[in-house]
Amino acid sequence: MKDFLFLRLLDRFSTILERLGCDYPLLRAILKVKLTMDARRVPTIMKNARRRKSPEENGNSLLPSLGLYAFMGLFLLPFVLMNQNYLFQMSIAFAILMVLVMTSMISDFSSVLLDVRDRSIIATKPVPARTISFARAIHVTIYLSLITGTFAGPALIGALLRHGIGFFLLFFVMVILLDLFVLVFTALLYLVVLNIFDGERLKDMINAVQIGLSIVMMVAYQVVGRSFDLLRMHLAFRAAWWQVLIPPFWFGAAFSWLQAGPLNAEMVTLAALSIVIPGSLFGLYIRLMPTFERRLEKLAEDAQQKTKRAPRLLGGIARLVCASPEERTFFQFSAWMMAKERDFKLKVYPSLGLALVLPFILMINPAFSGGLNSLPSGKAYLFIYATALVVPTFLQMVKYSSQYKAAWIYEVAPVVRLSSIFRGAVKAALVRLFLPVFVVEGLIFTGVFGFSVIPQLVAAGLSIGVYTVVGFRLVEKDLPFSRPFESRPSANRFVALPLVFLILVLVAIHFVVSLAPFGTAVYIGMLVLLNVLVWRLGFRFLDRPALQRNPGIMAPD
Repeated sequence: MKDFLFLRLLDRFSTILERLGCDYPLLRAILKVKLTMDARRVPTIMKNARRRKSPEENGNSLLPSLGLYAFMGLFLLPFVLMNQNYLFQMSIAFAILMVLVMTSMISDFSSVLLDVRDRSIIATKPVPARTISFARAIHVTIYLSLITGTFAGPALIGALLRHGIGFFLLFFVMVILLDLFVLVFTALLYLVVLNIFDGERLKDMINAVQIGLSIVMMVAYQVVGRSFDLLRMHLAFRAAWWQVLIPPFWFGAAFSWLQAGPLNAEMVTLAALSIVIPGSLFGLYIRLMPTFERRLEKLAEDAQQKTKRAPRLLGGIARLVCASPEERTFFQFSAWMMAKERDFKLKVYPSLGLALVLPFILMINPAFSGGLNSLPSGKAYLFIYATALVVPTFLQMVKYSSQYKAAWIYEVAPVVRLSSIFRGAVKAALVRLFLPVFVVEGLIFTGVFGFSVIPQLVAAGLSIGVYTVVGFRLVEKDLPFSRPFESRPSANRFVALPLVFLILVLVAIHFVVSLAPFGTAVYIGMLVLLNVLVWRLGFRFLDRPALQRNPGIMAPD
């Protein structure tokens, strides 16, 4: 196995660790195995990257993600480079850094902090408990230092060049204290969750944070450039009692000492909290560490799967949108899988988040150039079509599942029409994934543009319904949830480009129709008939006898 740089650096502190009660040779061996296994794990923000090489050829998969972490760290630069009010600007910088580090810590390194293999594999051997605890702590510290150093690296360089060595050293110390606070706070948060709920609830929480981090990463490049406008702002900041409850103010308060002006009790109190709170929490964590180790056993236990009936609302929607009992069955099955499959949600939900914010990102420039009052009088509501970008994603992802081995059920189920399986699955994806996003967007657009925009939104929704069937005919087809995620090929640009171009065509048609008197009403009527036609006929090719005999991988039309 590879001898890691971190281990060679740790060798210099072996004497200290042995005096603290660790068996250093065992500690080093445990860490070496852990770091080797980590090289095969893909960080959340790299989940969509294609891995064509073996883990040994790829090396540590964390390293490619560090460039993305550094890019996200550019959010800090505008606030560090400002020279207006140190307390304000550094409090905002630490707030951003805390969010980035904590979300990354929860999403990518919860498996490090919550590693139950230590208890099931190592603790059953003659290895001292203190050695196992130190191995876990050092393991987490290694990656937390890498993440924070990458996030804060651009800001630290900017601080050194802009404000000098004193500001840089203070910033560096505060980053270390912030790391300690995040690490202990996250561990105590896990302890509380494990003490109240079961391991499944904690896994759901971690999955939600993973999705949130992916969404933040995808929209970051849209916002980072505009954030530099803050450099031209003149800001004033006034201390208040409620700032004691907000951790970023603790770490930002120390920087006010570097600016000319009298020190007051508020600043001293806030700065003192940046040392007292992390230190106190760390002491509490050390004391509760045995309890934390015992609670981790919940993660090793299989949570009891309670059989739940399908929600009545979902059944009612199935009866409304599905023509046959067979189609309704696969509609409810697919909707249930999309709600329960963690890996599926991790790969699809970030696209939903992007679809939710993309229309407003596209409206930023028109809003700034003409003012918010100019939006209702224009055609900016056509940006609602940006939500359709999620359709190709779920059309291509609906065939994948971590439970793909259960796809044998299709072979024994009394399926009369193969089209019922696909039609039910696509309708379930449209209702479960796209419709909530579109409804939320529609409510916001109604608030911005007024009730007169509702017919335009209805026309857009019906257009996307037709677009979904056309997209299904273009993508590669396979039985829903029947293939492993590892078999997912790289994106086919010859399919993606026509689908994006088709969205632009729909926008252009809608724009032209909206110019004619009563054009939107006539367009809605035509789209209703067209939806009935395409949803009825667009899946019939799947019922050909040849496909029924071999319902495996099917090439695009």
